[in-house]
Amino acid sequence: MNTTYNTIFINGQAFNCYIYMSLKEVLIYLEFELNSIVVEHNNNIIHITELDKTFLKPKDKIEIITIVGGG
Repeated sequence: MNTTYNTIFINGQAFNCYIYMSLKEVLIYLEFELNSIVVEHNNNIIHITELDKTFLKPKDKIEIITIVGGG
């Protein structure tokens, strides 16, 4: 079986994902809580409603900021 991957960069680290994966699928695979993060895709903040409409290309850059509550 010949599977094609994209190499993207998440918080500066190389990550291989299937070519047809959406940003939402990658975040779920990495076990992020979608309601507790801010995601930047190639220097643009992505609204949570756009995660499943954003598909990744080779060398895309993803930055993920986790929101932590507390006192």
